[in-house]
Formats: sequence, C-alpha cells, structure tokens
Amino acid sequence: MEDSPSRNPYSPPKARVDDVDPDHAGKLANLTRWTLWALYAQIAISTVAIVSGALEYQLLREFQQGTFPDGATGQAAAQANDQRQGVIGVVQVIIFLVSGVLILMWIYRANANARARGAQEMRFTPGWSVGWYFIPFANLVMPYRALKEIWQASAAPQAWRAQEAPATFALWWTLWIVSGIANQAALRLSMGAKTLVQLLGANIVTLFSDIISIPLALVFAWLVKHIASMQARPADALPAATGRDKFSTYAEDHDELF
Repeated sequence: MEDSPSRNPYSPPKARVDDVDPDHAGKLANLTRWTLWALYAQIAISTVAIVSGALEYQLLREFQQGTFPDGATGQAAAQANDQRQGVIGVVQVIIFLVSGVLILMWIYRANANARARGAQEMRFTPGWSVGWYFIPFANLVMPYRALKEIWQASAAPQAWRAQEAPATFALWWTLWIVSGIANQAALRLSMGAKTLVQLLGANIVTLFSDIISIPLALVFAWLVKHIASMQARPADALPAATGRDKFSTYAEDHDELF
C-alpha cells in the first residue's frame, strides 16, 4: 500500500479487501474459546502470584523486624520463598506468552472476519491490527483504534462508521497502559533491588502489577466475547444500516457459545 509523502508515518495505511487472505476469514468460535481460556489462565496465575507476593511481603517485614531467631532459619525461609516465587514466575511468563500469541491471532482473525462479512474501507488491515502493538509510541494509541474499528465493523458491517463503541474500550485501554507501566517498573525494581527497603518496594510494585492484570484480563475477555458474538450473527440478523449497534440482545442469547 502506498502512502503520500506528506502523510504521517504513524497513521494507519488504508486497507483494501484484497489485502485479506480468504483462508483467514473463518469462524472465530474455536479461537475465541482458546483466547478466553488463556485469559482465564492469566487471572488464575495472577491470583496465585498475589497470594505468593503477599507471603513474600510478610517474610521481608519479618526480616526487617528481626523476627527470626537465627540466621539459618531466616536463610531457609528466604530460599523457600525464592523457589516458590521462581516457579510461579516461570508459569506466569509461559501463560502470558501463550495468551499473547492467541490474542494477536484472534485480533487478526476478527479483523479478517469483519471484512468477509461486508465491512468496506476499514482503515486497519488484519496485519496492521496486530503490527501496531510492536511499534514504539504508536502502540500507545493505534491498537486501541484498531480494535475499536473491529467492534464497529462487527456491529454493522455495512455501516460501521455510524456505530458507537462502548465505554468499556476506554477502561480496557487505561488498564492496558497502567499495566504496562507497572510491569516495567516491577521488572526494573526487582532487577536492581539489593537492600530490604528496595526488595519491599519491588514487592509492592509487583503486587500492584499482578492485581491490575486481573481486571485487565476480565475487561478484554468481555470485549472478545462480545465481538465474537456479533460476528456469529447470521446475515439476516445484522442491524440496520444506521444508528447504534444492536448486538447486546444477540450476545446475551448466545453466551453459551463461549
């Protein structure tokens, strides 16, 4: 796709229907189920991490207060804590990597499906709906706009520009930004922590990061579920060509799909 020389390099390229491989415009049902299960796994491991992090905080406070009767007892407790936190950390990384791949696959497929169902002149291609996540600075805005467009095109493919996205999008993106900042802060603090005070600070920020990941996963699961429900509608159930989308009744009636 060609852009004019004066065009902002961070503006999304205009998408064409012929950019989409028909093989990628299949049903979302199976991929949606896997994506939702991955998000639920995120919630589960984050809950475990919060409990473990709280235990670590208690241990650090005990060290700070000199609770342990001797060094050997404290050393044994510290080693047990490190082993537990290490295992949980590895599981977290695996789950978040797998769920990240599934989410990006789902976004790509949802965009392709919206086009296959008749949405014309969408600004974001399936590839760029995913690609913007990896471009610094642009990834603070463009992924939000791309998923919002998928929602609009799913609500009414023939008149997607007239559709209004719910306020849930703003909540999702706010949580995403806050979570990203918290994750980076937790990583940097953990890598540089050497004193008890620094370890306590890293622990608190890590706890916050784990806590914020739960509502983020829940909100994104809601978006995934409802976009998939809208795209599951038969052609004769699509909303009128103008006005707000009428997805909610259909989505509620088909919750059992997911």
